[in-house]
Amino acid sequence: MNIKRVMIAAPKSGSGKTGITCALLKTLKNKGIKTVSFKCGPDYIDPMYHRNALGIPSYNLDTFFTGEKTTRSLFARNASGFDFAVFEGVMGLFDGVGGVKSEGSSYNLAEVTKTPIILVIDAKGMGRSVIPEISGFKSYDKKDLIKGVILNRTSESMFNILKPMIEEECGISALGFIPDMKDHAFSSRHLGLVTPEDTDNYDEVLEELTGYFEKNVSFEELEKTASFAEEIEDCTFEKTNKEVESPVIAVAKDEAFCFFYEDNLTELKNEGANLVFFSPIHDEKIPENADGLYLPGGYPELHLEELSQNTSMLESVRNAYNNKMPIFAECGGFMYLQKSIEDKDGKVYITSNIFDGDLKYKGRPVRFGYVSLKEKSPNFLKEGEEIRGHEFHYYDCDDNGCDVICTKPFTGKTYEAVKTNENIWAGFPHLYFPSNPSFAVNFVKKCAEFHRK
Repeated sequence: MNIKRVMIAAPKSGSGKTGITCALLKTLKNKGIKTVSFKCGPDYIDPMYHRNALGIPSYNLDTFFTGEKTTRSLFARNASGFDFAVFEGVMGLFDGVGGVKSEGSSYNLAEVTKTPIILVIDAKGMGRSVIPEISGFKSYDKKDLIKGVILNRTSESMFNILKPMIEEECGISALGFIPDMKDHAFSSRHLGLVTPEDTDNYDEVLEELTGYFEKNVSFEELEKTASFAEEIEDCTFEKTNKEVESPVIAVAKDEAFCFFYEDNLTELKNEGANLVFFSPIHDEKIPENADGLYLPGGYPELHLEELSQNTSMLESVRNAYNNKMPIFAECGGFMYLQKSIEDKDGKVYITSNIFDGDLKYKGRPVRFGYVSLKEKSPNFLKEGEEIRGHEFHYYDCDDNGCDVICTKPFTGKTYEAVKTNENIWAGFPHLYFPSNPSFAVNFVKKCAEFHRK
């Protein structure tokens, strides 16, 4: 596979990666170039912005989750048939697991996928000082992947002064600049960014940003940079459940439940599942023909009144659980299965009451970061197997479960979490199925067995 591609990365978070990535995606779409996008790391929100800019799903790639070989394979699978790929980095370029390991970093992903890097420098309040910053990153770039730079939040006159200096002293192309858009920026919420749907004047801001990008960033130089990408091997993924029926898995998807890894859905479909989407806010009950239930994460805490008032849906979910329908629930989905959730103002809402837990807002991240998970007793995984995931939640429950041993990859610290039995996996950690495809295989098998019964 030989596809043009670039990674938009930066020295630190808050440099403007997401806005510039989306402007590039919109520019490529405007030019009629068939483009696919990827987000480095476990984040859900940035891929939503990619999808809105490009009009098609965006994918996550993470070398902590899947190592080098599988990460390359996932890239090749999802980039097949496209002419251009855009990666958005995570945190600072070299920040991986624990903030210090190479594994999981943007640079490691660029190295594994042989992708040229365009460095975004927040140049507000800076002049020539951008040069030692760029030079420092170049000196740490052992694989010579950093090929260009875009200056964010600077003026045309300053960029024109700095461009020849950057190219002469740093040996990379200064592709262009984005002026300071002041208040016109994608807003923050406690989990990185608000969703595009919740962003004021999102379309207007994106159009303005894209206009600046098309005017002030050299597309010719960007295409040239993307052409430095080396060829990467193609791959094939075979269906494991060759004999399994095609069970229907009902997937919650609405304003409250919107955090998906696109490859999780792909893994389920590749194992034979038919996915049907429904809304716990707007629908009366789960789909009639459902053989399994997938309750993903999201922002249920922002929609507690609507969720708690939809009593027919809550009853439908309880009936599914009582009938032993296979259920996978993560983070927001796990919260939805508890007895009650107390909002930030202290008001308590009754939810499905499948578990006897009460949730409260803690005002800070309760758990944060990567985690490896191993069941105490095998239900969704084989004996001794583990799956990898990520936690980031501001709410906590007085009963988070104790059926899984969670291990932090950097410190080795362990703790108990998650409720599992032969029919249900429910807990705060978000799982990434390609890190152990057996999880998807076994979930689909359980749904097929439920269908037969």
